[in-house]
Amino acid sequence: MATESSEGEEEGKLTGGSPVLSVDEDLREMGKKAAWSVSSCKPGNGVSSLRDDNLETYWQSDGAQPHLVNVQFQKKVKLQLVALYIDFKLDESYTPSKVSIRAGDGFHNLKEIRSVELVKPTGWVYVSLSGNDPRDTFVSTFMLQIAVLSNHLNGRDTHVRQIKVYGPRPNLIPHQLFQFTSTEFNTYAFVR
Repeated sequence: MATESSEGEEEGKLTGGSPVLSVDEDLREMGKKAAWSVSSCKPGNGVSSLRDDNLETYWQSDGAQPHLVNVQFQKKVKLQLVALYIDFKLDESYTPSKVSIRAGDGFHNLKEIRSVELVKPTGWVYVSLSGNDPRDTFVSTFMLQIAVLSNHLNGRDTHVRQIKVYGPRPNLIPHQLFQFTSTEFNTYAFVR
């Protein structure tokens, strides 16, 4: 279940990683609705490598830290989970060790939601955006920023192989446990 963190989370530390992406059915991938950008990249290892569903490719930063991935939406969306594929065994000093996730309306007012320390992760690492209050199950935002603050072994540039951003799947009919999916069912969904 992806809403739980990776193996051994304690006070913002994530260890391990899952070789297979496993996400709850009530979540949907929201990244395809966004405009993605990065603060810097080596030629051939840009933002497209983060979204190609290929674990062999990766985004490689090129410049001073922090290294940033910006995810901007045209309208306000609800986000609940960020999944990062990171491989310490292959990338060693390029592997992120401290990541900050920020949200806001744009670059001018980003606020940190989560800061996690990654301990030699290999595989999918899940970062929940849910707050400590049970009523805070998601973050409503126009922009999400993933900042790599430091790397393992004091590495300068970073490798991130994939990023997925998930939000709650909308229920078209409020207070309904199931969803009608066809036009015909939706026509008769309400009593008039």
